[in-house]
Amino acid sequence: MNPICKLFNIKYPIIQAGMVWCSGWKLASAVSNAGGLGIIGAGSMYPDVLREHIQKCKLATDKPFGVNIPLLYPNIQDIIDVVINEDVKIVFSSAGNPATWTSILKEKGITVVHVIANTKFALKAQEAGVDAVVAEGFEAGGHNGREETTTMCLIPMIKATVKIPVIAAGGIGSGKSMLAAFALGADAVQIGSAFAVAEESSAHPAFKNKVISSAEGDTKLAMKKLVPVRLLKNKFADAVAQAEAEGASRNELMELLGRARAKLGMFEGDMENGELEIGQISAMLQETKPAKQILEEIWAEYSAGLKRFKDLHDELQH
Repeated sequence: MNPICKLFNIKYPIIQAGMVWCSGWKLASAVSNAGGLGIIGAGSMYPDVLREHIQKCKLATDKPFGVNIPLLYPNIQDIIDVVINEDVKIVFSSAGNPATWTSILKEKGITVVHVIANTKFALKAQEAGVDAVVAEGFEAGGHNGREETTTMCLIPMIKATVKIPVIAAGGIGSGKSMLAAFALGADAVQIGSAFAVAEESSAHPAFKNKVISSAEGDTKLAMKKLVPVRLLKNKFADAVAQAEAEGASRNELMELLGRARAKLGMFEGDMENGELEIGQISAMLQETKPAKQILEEIWAEYSAGLKRFKDLHDELQH
């Protein structure tokens, strides 16, 4: 049995990324009900809001789901307390040191996965006791590595470095890219952008439409002095690029980012002044669909591709 399907008790080795302002209980429950692993993104939630989303998700699905926790969250203890008190079984941590919280979560019987973007932090996550890692390449929307290593290069390096299961992320939004990730050694895939524009995504319709209408080259990696993210080009992204070109300090970038900049764009729909995080795969996304349809189409294309390669292999053997 696939190690990730076994670890989470899910049907398909497809995980929906925990994205700020996109990943509420509606999206998470829809993905879980479809056979994948849905994840609530706690990064944009106050503790009481997260509690409400967890409770609603439990009512909407009897399947496993998780919560993504950016470890840089200012009130991290409160978020951890909510996750423990609400009996969440799976946590994906990101943007911080996994050694701080992994043992505490695992003592409560919680399965822990950490998002990394290089071999150094993959080893640190393994040493911290996580059950698996998400290896996220340069193509991704959020939690990018400063090294800018692409998914094609990153996955085999991480797979050769750690003994725990590896979930591939970054530039994966189709069955073909899922098949490529498995060929590189991945045990599962994590998909963000394709689910960010799902019907059940809590993102603003204007953001979904901008993602769908985006073309090749419309995103750029930014804010490497803070936490590297990939942004759709707009007035805010241009301001960030100009500040970085002029050698802006970490503090100056934080001031430019300000408070609730991602909320302004992704949730409230300000397409010029908001922070619009999305992956390079956005250029391939053409329409909004139900999460179930997205997952099933990815799995069908993966299965067809796998059969095609098996047939090709059999032909070459004869």
